Amino acid sequence: MSEYQFTSESVSEGHPDKVSDRISDEIVDLYLGAQPDARVAAETLVTTNRIVVAGEVRGPKSITSDDIEAVARKAVKAIGYEQEGFHWENAIFENHLHEQSVDIAAGVDAAGSKDEGAGDQGIMFGYACDETESLMPAPIDFSHRILKSLAEARHSGANLELEPDSKSQVTLRYVDGRPVGATSVVVSTQHKANVSQEALREIVRGHVTAVLPEGWMCPEDEFYVNPTGNFVIGGPDGDAGLTGRKIIVDTYGGAAPHGGGAFSGKDPTKVDRSAAYASRYLAKNVVAAGLADNCTIQLAYAIGVSKPLAVYVDLWGDKPRVDPARLSAVLQELVNLSPRGIREHLNLNRPIYARSAAYGHFGRTPDADGGFSWEKTDLIDELKREFGA
Repeated sequence: MSEYQFTSESVSEGHPDKVSDRISDEIVDLYLGAQPDARVAAETLVTTNRIVVAGEVRGPKSITSDDIEAVARKAVKAIGYEQEGFHWENAIFENHLHEQSVDIAAGVDAAGSKDEGAGDQGIMFGYACDETESLMPAPIDFSHRILKSLAEARHSGANLELEPDSKSQVTLRYVDGRPVGATSVVVSTQHKANVSQEALREIVRGHVTAVLPEGWMCPEDEFYVNPTGNFVIGGPDGDAGLTGRKIIVDTYGGAAPHGGGAFSGKDPTKVDRSAAYASRYLAKNVVAAGLADNCTIQLAYAIGVSKPLAVYVDLWGDKPRVDPARLSAVLQELVNLSPRGIREHLNLNRPIYARSAAYGHFGRTPDADGGFSWEKTDLIDELKREFGA
Protein backbone atom coordinates (compact mmCIF):
# COMPACT_ATOMS: atom_id res chain seq x y z
CA MET A 1 0.00 0.00 0.00
CA SER A 2 1.21 3.51 -0.75
CA GLU A 3 -0.32 4.76 2.52
CA TYR A 4 -0.96 2.82 5.73
CA GLN A 5 -0.68 2.93 9.52
CA PHE A 6 1.51 0.76 11.72
CA THR A 7 1.48 0.41 15.50
CA SER A 8 3.99 -0.81 18.09
CA GLU A 9 3.92 -0.87 21.87
CA SER A 10 6.42 -0.85 24.70
CA VAL A 11 6.27 -1.49 28.44
CA SER A 12 8.40 0.08 31.16
CA GLU A 13 10.93 -1.43 33.55
CA GLY A 14 8.17 -1.49 36.17
CA HIS A 15 5.76 -3.60 34.13
CA PRO A 16 5.37 -6.97 35.91
CA ASP A 17 6.83 -8.97 33.01
CA LYS A 18 9.79 -6.60 32.80
CA VAL A 19 10.41 -6.88 36.54
CA SER A 20 10.65 -10.63 35.94
CA ASP A 21 12.99 -10.14 32.96
CA ARG A 22 15.23 -7.85 35.02
CA ILE A 23 15.53 -10.32 37.90
CA SER A 24 16.26 -13.21 35.51
CA ASP A 25 18.98 -11.19 33.77
CA GLU A 26 20.47 -10.11 37.10
CA ILE A 27 20.90 -13.82 37.86
CA VAL A 28 22.61 -14.33 34.48
CA ASP A 29 24.97 -11.44 35.26
CA LEU A 30 25.66 -12.80 38.75
CA TYR A 31 26.83 -16.13 37.33
CA LEU A 32 28.73 -14.75 34.32
CA GLY A 33 30.49 -12.25 36.58
CA ALA A 34 31.78 -15.13 38.69
CA GLN A 35 32.42 -17.60 35.85
CA PRO A 36 32.27 -16.51 32.19
CA ASP A 37 31.32 -19.97 30.94
CA ALA A 38 28.53 -20.48 33.48
CA ARG A 39 25.21 -21.78 32.20
CA VAL A 40 21.95 -20.16 33.26
CA ALA A 41 18.32 -20.62 32.31
CA ALA A 42 16.44 -18.59 34.93
CA GLU A 43 12.71 -17.88 34.99
CA THR A 44 11.01 -15.46 37.38
CA LEU A 45 7.43 -15.04 38.57
CA VAL A 46 6.37 -11.90 40.44
CA THR A 47 3.01 -11.24 42.02
CA THR A 48 1.67 -9.46 45.11
CA ASN A 49 4.62 -9.32 47.50
CA ARG A 50 6.18 -12.49 46.15
CA ILE A 51 9.20 -13.25 43.93
CA VAL A 52 9.75 -16.81 42.70
CA VAL A 53 12.78 -17.89 40.63
CA ALA A 54 13.20 -21.29 38.98
CA GLY A 55 15.24 -22.97 36.29
CA GLU A 56 18.67 -24.49 35.95
CA VAL A 57 22.23 -23.30 36.37
CA ARG A 58 25.77 -24.61 36.13
CA GLY A 59 28.30 -22.41 37.82
CA PRO A 60 30.45 -21.81 40.87
CA LYS A 61 29.22 -23.31 44.14
CA SER A 62 30.27 -20.07 45.82
CA ILE A 63 27.06 -18.44 44.57
CA THR A 64 24.45 -19.06 47.24
CA SER A 65 20.69 -18.71 47.45
CA ASP A 66 21.31 -15.62 49.58
CA ASP A 67 23.34 -14.08 46.73
CA ILE A 68 20.52 -14.75 44.28
CA GLU A 69 17.95 -13.26 46.65
CA ALA A 70 20.15 -10.20 47.14
CA VAL A 71 20.41 -9.41 43.41
CA ALA A 72 16.66 -9.95 42.99
CA ARG A 73 15.80 -7.53 45.78
CA LYS A 74 18.38 -5.02 44.54
CA ALA A 75 16.78 -5.10 41.08
CA VAL A 76 13.30 -4.45 42.46
CA LYS A 77 14.65 -1.58 44.56
CA ALA A 78 16.43 -0.05 41.54
CA ILE A 79 13.19 -0.16 39.55
CA GLY A 80 11.50 1.73 42.39
CA TYR A 81 9.05 -0.62 44.08
CA GLU A 82 8.47 0.32 47.70
CA GLN A 83 4.70 -0.14 47.71
CA GLU A 84 2.46 -1.95 50.16
CA GLY A 85 1.57 -4.62 47.60
CA PHE A 86 5.11 -5.06 46.22
CA HIS A 87 8.16 -3.96 48.18
CA TRP A 88 11.76 -4.84 47.42
CA GLU A 89 12.51 -5.53 51.09
CA ASN A 90 9.28 -7.17 52.26
CA ALA A 91 8.34 -9.45 49.35
CA ILE A 92 8.56 -13.19 50.03
CA PHE A 93 11.38 -14.74 47.99
CA GLU A 94 11.51 -18.34 46.78
CA ASN A 95 14.46 -19.92 44.96
CA HIS A 96 13.87 -23.10 42.95
CA LEU A 97 16.96 -22.99 40.73
CA HIS A 98 18.73 -26.35 40.34
CA GLU A 99 21.66 -27.92 38.48
CA GLN A 100 21.58 -28.03 34.68
CA SER A 101 20.46 -31.31 33.12
CA VAL A 102 23.40 -33.56 32.26
CA ASP A 103 21.66 -34.50 28.99
CA ILE A 104 21.52 -30.86 27.86
CA ALA A 105 25.10 -30.28 28.99
CA ALA A 106 26.34 -33.27 26.96
CA GLY A 107 24.70 -31.96 23.80
CA VAL A 108 25.99 -28.43 24.17
CA ASP A 109 29.52 -28.85 25.57
CA ALA A 110 32.57 -29.17 23.34
CA ALA A 111 34.21 -32.60 23.56
CA GLY A 112 37.09 -34.07 21.58
CA SER A 113 36.70 -32.94 17.97
CA LYS A 114 33.13 -31.79 18.59
CA ASP A 115 32.71 -28.01 18.86
CA GLU A 116 30.27 -26.45 21.28
CA GLY A 117 26.73 -26.97 20.02
CA ALA A 118 23.64 -24.80 20.12
CA GLY A 119 21.75 -24.94 23.41
CA ASP A 120 18.52 -25.72 21.59
CA GLN A 121 16.99 -25.94 18.14
CA GLY A 122 15.37 -22.77 16.88
CA ILE A 123 15.08 -19.99 14.36
CA MET A 124 16.19 -16.45 15.11
CA PHE A 125 15.54 -13.25 13.19
CA GLY A 126 17.39 -9.95 13.00
CA TYR A 127 16.18 -6.79 11.36
CA ALA A 128 17.28 -3.26 10.59
CA CYS A 129 15.81 -0.38 8.59
CA ASP A 130 16.71 3.22 7.89
CA GLU A 131 13.63 4.84 9.51
CA THR A 132 15.55 6.10 12.56
CA GLU A 133 19.12 6.88 13.59
CA SER A 134 19.17 3.65 15.58
CA LEU A 135 18.19 1.75 12.40
CA MET A 136 15.05 0.54 14.16
CA PRO A 137 11.40 0.78 13.07
CA ALA A 138 10.08 4.17 14.16
CA PRO A 139 6.95 3.01 16.07
CA ILE A 140 8.84 0.78 18.51
CA ASP A 141 11.71 3.27 18.77
CA PHE A 142 9.37 6.10 19.82
CA SER A 143 7.38 3.82 22.14
CA HIS A 144 10.55 2.85 24.01
CA ARG A 145 11.83 6.41 24.19
CA ILE A 146 8.59 7.79 25.65
CA LEU A 147 8.69 5.31 28.52
CA LYS A 148 12.40 5.75 29.08
CA SER A 149 11.85 9.51 29.34
CA LEU A 150 9.09 8.98 31.93
CA ALA A 151 11.32 6.62 33.92
CA GLU A 152 14.25 9.04 33.90
CA ALA A 153 11.97 11.83 35.15
CA ARG A 154 10.66 9.56 37.91
CA HIS A 155 14.13 8.46 39.03
CA SER A 156 15.52 12.01 38.96
CA GLY A 157 12.60 13.42 40.95
CA ALA A 158 11.46 15.68 38.12
CA ASN A 159 8.06 13.94 38.07
CA LEU A 160 7.44 12.50 41.52
CA GLU A 161 3.80 11.89 40.58
CA LEU A 162 4.82 8.85 38.53
CA GLU A 163 5.15 5.23 39.67
CA PRO A 164 7.14 2.44 37.93
CA ASP A 165 4.51 0.58 35.87
CA SER A 166 3.65 2.03 32.44
CA LYS A 167 2.86 1.16 28.82
CA SER A 168 2.99 3.08 25.56
CA GLN A 169 1.64 2.55 22.06
CA VAL A 170 2.45 4.64 18.99
CA THR A 171 0.66 4.47 15.63
CA LEU A 172 2.42 6.15 12.71
CA ARG A 173 1.15 7.01 9.25
CA TYR A 174 3.35 5.83 6.40
CA VAL A 175 3.38 7.32 2.91
CA ASP A 176 5.35 5.48 0.22
CA GLY A 177 6.96 3.35 2.88
CA ARG A 178 8.19 6.25 5.05
CA PRO A 179 6.74 7.39 8.42
CA VAL A 180 5.38 10.95 8.29
CA GLY A 181 3.57 11.48 11.59
CA ALA A 182 1.63 9.96 14.49
CA THR A 183 -2.08 9.24 14.14
CA SER A 184 -2.51 8.11 17.76
CA VAL A 185 -0.48 7.81 20.95
CA VAL A 186 -1.52 5.81 24.01
CA VAL A 187 0.28 6.02 27.37
CA SER A 188 -0.91 4.35 30.56
CA THR A 189 1.19 5.13 33.60
CA GLN A 190 0.90 4.18 37.23
CA HIS A 191 0.75 7.24 39.48
CA LYS A 192 0.40 8.37 43.07
CA ALA A 193 -3.12 8.49 44.47
CA ASN A 194 -3.38 12.26 44.76
CA VAL A 195 -2.66 13.08 41.09
CA SER A 196 -5.51 14.23 38.85
CA GLN A 197 -5.90 12.72 35.41
CA GLU A 198 -5.71 16.21 33.88
CA ALA A 199 -2.36 16.89 35.52
CA LEU A 200 -1.07 13.47 34.51
CA ARG A 201 -2.10 14.06 30.89
CA GLU A 202 0.00 17.23 30.74
CA ILE A 203 2.99 15.51 32.35
CA VAL A 204 2.85 12.72 29.77
CA ARG A 205 2.28 15.18 26.90
CA GLY A 206 5.61 16.85 27.62
CA HIS A 207 7.47 13.55 27.31
CA VAL A 208 5.66 12.51 24.14
CA THR A 209 6.25 15.80 22.31
CA ALA A 210 9.90 15.76 23.36
CA VAL A 211 10.35 12.34 21.72
CA LEU A 212 8.34 12.71 18.51
CA PRO A 213 9.82 14.80 15.68
CA GLU A 214 8.46 18.32 15.39
CA GLY A 215 5.02 18.36 13.79
CA TRP A 216 4.46 14.64 14.32
CA MET A 217 2.13 14.82 17.35
CA CYS A 218 -1.20 13.08 16.85
CA PRO A 219 -4.57 14.91 16.92
CA GLU A 220 -5.74 15.79 20.44
CA ASP A 221 -8.67 13.38 20.32
CA GLU A 222 -6.25 10.55 19.45
CA PHE A 223 -3.96 11.25 22.42
CA TYR A 224 -4.93 8.77 25.15
CA VAL A 225 -3.49 8.94 28.67
CA ASN A 226 -4.77 6.35 31.16
CA PRO A 227 -7.93 5.74 29.10
CA THR A 228 -9.58 3.74 31.92
CA GLY A 229 -8.92 6.40 34.57
CA ASN A 230 -6.94 5.89 37.78
CA PHE A 231 -3.88 3.62 37.66
CA VAL A 232 -2.70 3.60 41.27
CA ILE A 233 -2.46 -0.14 41.87
CA GLY A 234 0.04 -1.48 39.38
CA GLY A 235 3.15 -3.55 38.92
CA PRO A 236 3.20 -7.10 40.31
CA ASP A 237 0.52 -6.16 42.84
CA GLY A 238 -1.91 -5.40 40.03
CA ASP A 239 -0.94 -8.22 37.67
CA ALA A 240 1.43 -11.19 37.82
CA GLY A 241 4.59 -11.05 35.73
CA LEU A 242 6.67 -13.76 34.04
CA THR A 243 10.00 -13.82 32.26
CA GLY A 244 9.84 -13.80 28.48
CA ARG A 245 6.28 -12.61 27.87
CA LYS A 246 7.22 -9.41 25.99
CA ILE A 247 9.28 -10.78 23.11
CA ILE A 248 7.84 -8.42 20.49
CA VAL A 249 8.49 -5.43 22.74
CA ASP A 250 12.05 -6.76 23.14
CA THR A 251 12.64 -6.87 19.38
CA TYR A 252 11.04 -4.90 16.52
CA GLY A 253 7.50 -4.16 17.65
CA GLY A 254 6.02 -6.54 15.10
CA ALA A 255 7.66 -4.85 12.11
CA ALA A 256 9.78 -7.96 11.45
CA PRO A 257 9.45 -11.69 12.18
CA HIS A 258 10.32 -13.21 15.55
CA GLY A 259 11.53 -16.76 16.02
CA GLY A 260 9.59 -17.24 19.25
CA GLY A 261 12.36 -17.60 21.83
CA ALA A 262 12.71 -15.15 24.71
CA PHE A 263 16.06 -13.58 25.65
CA SER A 264 16.10 -12.73 29.36
CA GLY A 265 17.36 -15.27 31.85
CA LYS A 266 19.50 -17.12 29.30
CA ASP A 267 23.29 -17.25 29.09
CA PRO A 268 24.76 -16.70 25.60
CA THR A 269 25.19 -20.39 24.75
CA LYS A 270 21.44 -20.29 24.20
CA VAL A 271 21.05 -19.30 20.55
CA ASP A 272 17.60 -17.89 21.32
CA ARG A 273 19.59 -14.99 22.70
CA SER A 274 23.03 -14.96 21.08
CA ALA A 275 21.93 -15.77 17.52
CA ALA A 276 19.14 -13.18 17.71
CA TYR A 277 21.80 -10.67 18.70
CA ALA A 278 24.07 -11.84 15.87
CA SER A 279 21.30 -11.59 13.26
CA ARG A 280 20.49 -8.03 14.37
CA TYR A 281 24.23 -7.21 14.25
CA LEU A 282 24.50 -8.45 10.67
CA ALA A 283 21.28 -6.80 9.50
CA LYS A 284 22.24 -3.47 11.08
CA ASN A 285 25.64 -3.50 9.39
CA VAL A 286 24.04 -4.28 6.02
CA VAL A 287 21.74 -1.25 6.30
CA ALA A 288 24.46 0.98 7.79
CA ALA A 289 26.70 0.11 4.84
CA GLY A 290 24.00 1.33 2.44
CA LEU A 291 23.42 -2.11 0.87
CA ALA A 292 19.68 -1.98 1.67
CA ASP A 293 17.03 0.21 3.31
CA ASN A 294 15.54 -2.84 5.05
CA CYS A 295 17.22 -6.14 5.90
CA THR A 296 15.88 -9.28 7.58
CA ILE A 297 18.22 -12.14 8.46
CA GLN A 298 17.15 -15.57 9.68
CA LEU A 299 19.49 -18.05 11.37
CA ALA A 300 18.47 -21.67 12.08
CA TYR A 301 20.11 -24.14 14.51
CA ALA A 302 19.77 -27.68 15.86
CA ILE A 303 20.53 -28.58 19.46
CA GLY A 304 24.09 -29.82 19.89
CA VAL A 305 25.11 -28.77 16.35
CA SER A 306 27.61 -25.94 16.03
CA LYS A 307 27.05 -24.67 12.49
CA PRO A 308 23.85 -22.83 11.52
CA LEU A 309 21.58 -24.95 9.35
CA ALA A 310 20.65 -21.94 7.21
CA VAL A 311 21.45 -18.24 6.83
CA TYR A 312 18.65 -16.46 4.97
CA VAL A 313 18.86 -12.83 3.84
CA ASP A 314 15.85 -10.75 2.71
CA LEU A 315 16.52 -7.25 1.39
CA TRP A 316 12.83 -6.31 1.05
CA GLY A 317 12.74 -5.29 -2.58
CA ASP A 318 11.97 -6.55 -6.09
CA LYS A 319 15.34 -5.23 -7.23
CA PRO A 320 17.85 -5.44 -4.35
CA ARG A 321 21.06 -3.47 -4.64
CA VAL A 322 23.16 -6.58 -4.03
CA ASP A 323 22.60 -10.30 -4.52
CA PRO A 324 21.13 -11.69 -1.26
CA ALA A 325 22.74 -15.11 -1.79
CA ARG A 326 26.18 -13.58 -2.20
CA LEU A 327 25.55 -11.31 0.78
CA SER A 328 24.68 -14.37 2.89
CA ALA A 329 27.98 -16.00 1.91
CA VAL A 330 29.98 -12.85 2.63
CA LEU A 331 28.39 -12.39 6.06
CA GLN A 332 29.29 -15.96 6.96
CA GLU A 333 32.88 -15.29 5.92
CA LEU A 334 33.02 -12.16 8.09
CA VAL A 335 31.47 -13.70 11.22
CA ASN A 336 31.66 -17.27 12.50
CA LEU A 337 28.00 -17.98 13.24
CA SER A 338 28.54 -21.02 15.44
CA PRO A 339 27.42 -20.46 19.05
CA ARG A 340 31.06 -20.18 20.13
CA GLY A 341 31.92 -17.91 17.19
CA ILE A 342 29.07 -15.53 17.98
CA ARG A 343 29.97 -15.36 21.67
CA GLU A 344 33.61 -14.66 20.90
CA HIS A 345 32.96 -12.14 18.11
CA LEU A 346 30.50 -10.12 20.21
CA ASN A 347 32.26 -10.90 23.52
CA LEU A 348 29.02 -12.05 25.13
CA ASN A 349 30.35 -14.01 28.12
CA ARG A 350 30.19 -10.98 30.39
CA PRO A 351 27.71 -9.61 32.93
CA ILE A 352 26.05 -7.18 30.49
CA TYR A 353 22.46 -8.36 30.36
CA ALA A 354 20.40 -6.76 33.16
CA ARG A 355 20.56 -3.40 31.35
CA SER A 356 18.91 -4.96 28.29
CA ALA A 357 15.82 -6.20 30.16
CA ALA A 358 13.72 -3.07 29.51
CA TYR A 359 13.27 -0.64 26.59
CA GLY A 360 14.33 -3.16 23.96
CA HIS A 361 17.39 -5.27 23.30
CA PHE A 362 18.00 -3.48 19.99
CA GLY A 363 18.46 0.10 18.89
CA ARG A 364 20.65 0.85 21.90
CA THR A 365 24.05 2.55 22.06
CA PRO A 366 27.01 0.18 22.59
CA ASP A 367 28.56 0.60 26.04
CA ALA A 368 32.27 0.97 26.77
CA ASP A 369 32.25 -2.26 28.82
CA GLY A 370 30.81 -4.30 25.93
CA GLY A 371 27.13 -3.97 26.65
CA PHE A 372 25.00 -3.98 23.49
CA SER A 373 28.02 -5.06 21.45
CA TRP A 374 25.57 -6.38 18.83
CA GLU A 375 24.70 -2.76 18.00
CA LYS A 376 28.19 -1.99 16.68
CA THR A 377 28.56 -1.18 12.99
CA ASP A 378 32.16 -2.32 12.59
CA LEU A 379 31.53 -4.41 9.45
CA ILE A 380 30.65 -1.41 7.27
CA ASP A 381 34.05 -0.97 5.63
CA GLU A 382 34.41 -4.65 4.78
CA LEU A 383 30.90 -4.85 3.35
CA LYS A 384 31.42 -1.75 1.22
CA ARG A 385 34.72 -3.16 -0.02
CA GLU A 386 33.08 -6.47 -0.96
CA PHE A 387 30.21 -4.86 -2.84
CA GLY A 388 31.83 -1.66 -4.12
CA ALA A 389 29.37 0.50 -2.21
